[in-house]
Amino acid sequence: MSWRTRLLLAVVCGVAVASVYAGQPVLGPMGRDLGVGAGSLGWFVAAGQLGYLAGLVLLVPLGDLLDRRRLIAAHLALVAAGTAITAAAPAAWAALPGLAAAGLFAVVVQTAVAYTASISPPGQRGRNLGVVTSGVVIGILGVRVVAGFLADLWGWRSVYLALAALAGVLALLALAWLPEDVRPATTSYGRLLRSFGGLFTEPVLLGRGLIAFFLFASFGTLWSGMALPLAAAPWHLSETRIGFFGVAGLAGALGAARAGRWGDAGHAHRVTGIALVLLLASWTAIGRLPWSLPLLILGVVLLDFAVQAVHVSNQHVLTAAYPDRTSSTIGAYMVFYSLGSALGATATTALYDAAGWTGPTVLGASFALCALATWAFSARAAERAAAPVPVPSDSRSCQLS
Repeated sequence: MSWRTRLLLAVVCGVAVASVYAGQPVLGPMGRDLGVGAGSLGWFVAAGQLGYLAGLVLLVPLGDLLDRRRLIAAHLALVAAGTAITAAAPAAWAALPGLAAAGLFAVVVQTAVAYTASISPPGQRGRNLGVVTSGVVIGILGVRVVAGFLADLWGWRSVYLALAALAGVLALLALAWLPEDVRPATTSYGRLLRSFGGLFTEPVLLGRGLIAFFLFASFGTLWSGMALPLAAAPWHLSETRIGFFGVAGLAGALGAARAGRWGDAGHAHRVTGIALVLLLASWTAIGRLPWSLPLLILGVVLLDFAVQAVHVSNQHVLTAAYPDRTSSTIGAYMVFYSLGSALGATATTALYDAAGWTGPTVLGASFALCALATWAFSARAAERAAAPVPVPSDSRSCQLS
């Protein structure tokens, strides 16, 4: 892959995923403008996540059937339409479908990841996936900085207008710059959907998917709820200042940029375990939010380092395990991601409304502990499967006789 291709695909991932997460740093003003109470604000994030879930099932498998370059361009154009609808929404009843539509076609991220894996030489797959998927984390976290700044200047609607313009430009660039990815049609869409369902019985996918479910539930718990206590007493931070916490997250995520190279060297499983321990530890610092912003920043850096390292390692393992159906495999894996993110987003705002920041802290740490337990269990299961079956002593004596 050329550097221009990697860069373009990383930006595509960043803008697409930003359309799903752009509401998190501006939930307060968005809710006030559209008449939504504090306990229900998580639905603005969950709408995009649920649309994303539908896209993973219905749209991502098309990448194993059609030219991924054209799919990338078409889905970007429809992301632009969804974010434009959100920007123009007069009330929540119009904003929620716009957010769901943007989320539905934001699965262009998975098409871009599968495209990267399919055109990368085996020895460079991890490195290329690390670069392209770094766009995902930059989009999720960088949009907080940009959204807070734009919201303070021109209101929350300007965030979605900017995303609509960027997605439209990227759709044209994808058609102009990306090489075609045509493959002979060897199956039908219906068979693809049936085989997609069958992937959920595959042990490798199920194990990595469950880790992703708990991983992104913990991630969503932090980033969907953190803006609420930061805007309240004793901090009273503006949207711009809250958005700057995304810089700390970016530092952590970019610190894990070598996770793909570690996977190329055969250390993906070990990296996953170490990162999940760091994820759990991060919540001890994040829980100090009502008293210490420096400790919160430390926790954010640790959490986002862990999330990116695990996410890249998971995708490296899966694309190596299922090289003939990368789009469907990544799509199935991201179903777990989407469900986890939606759970974290909806639960954290409700818990904060009921119990303050203690509720989301306990919830996020519990999700991290579940991810670590899933990793440990899958490691033991793999060891048992690889262990030689002992031969009874009487069988050996019979063979010798």
